[in-house]
Amino acid sequence: MTLPAFTNPGRFWRGNLHTHSTNSDGVLAPAEVCRRYKAEGYDFIALTDHFVGRFGYPITDTTGFRDRDFTTILGAELHSGAMENGELWHILAVGLPPDFAPSHTPDFVPVAGQETGPEIAARAVAAGAFVAIAHPQWSSLTFDDARSISAAHAVEIYNHGCAMGCDRADGFFVADQLLTEGRRLTLIATDDAHFSEPDHFGGWTMVKAEENTPEALLAALKAGAFYSSTGPELRDVRVEDGKLVVECSAVRSIVAIGWGTGAKAVHGESLTRGEVPLERLNNSPWVRAAVIDAAGKRAWSNPIWTGAVEKNPRV
Repeated sequence: MTLPAFTNPGRFWRGNLHTHSTNSDGVLAPAEVCRRYKAEGYDFIALTDHFVGRFGYPITDTTGFRDRDFTTILGAELHSGAMENGELWHILAVGLPPDFAPSHTPDFVPVAGQETGPEIAARAVAAGAFVAIAHPQWSSLTFDDARSISAAHAVEIYNHGCAMGCDRADGFFVADQLLTEGRRLTLIATDDAHFSEPDHFGGWTMVKAEENTPEALLAALKAGAFYSSTGPELRDVRVEDGKLVVECSAVRSIVAIGWGTGAKAVHGESLTRGEVPLERLNNSPWVRAAVIDAAGKRAWSNPIWTGAVEKNPRV
């Protein structure tokens, strides 16, 4: 039992799925944002400017910055309706068509007559986008908020801008709860780069595809053929003979994580392979891997669905 990231044909392409430019509240022009990511060794980015009236509802055209070694996916950070705390929704949409219809969102404050967050997320999915619930901890998202975005493909589980700017980078509390409730979600790490602080080159997604093209990358994202990282590499993650088997670059800890309190780790020096028994995962229907290197950098797999849910009365 394994994941498409490690069985699908192709190779891994490194990309950032959440970035801003001067077309919204970023510091750098789109061309410079793309130049810097390419210079840092990234294979692709999605430039996701804020889709609000203040900025003219931009879906920033980055097609002119593509070349044989670097590509871009069109997208935006969508905003419409109020979360339970009264603040505006933030929803990441990668792979939007350039003519995606504007919402009624004049600024960063909810107004009467808007689509709800769930409605604009569903409209983005219907338009062909890969949609993620953005920075749940930064947004102070409630579980009811998260449950309402039924169209989402993924949860943003690490946001580097939120890590550096306000120490609220985490999305696992939302992702794990939704997984436990049976939602087949994937997990992305991003920068949310504005280049106004050290919010760039810190979290990325490694996408497995045969070609570094927008179409191939988007299909792979929707298929869950990727993992997320702040440093380490994952080379294989599978469930075999009651164990989670992980192969990776050198790390100190390999962790198997499931529902509730279910988790177990193995530790060592320069581990490149580890087997974690699943007994401590409380018969969880899903298991995901995390690895931690000597510098404290992490990588995370998408969840593997084990089928144990059929044997457990909790779901």
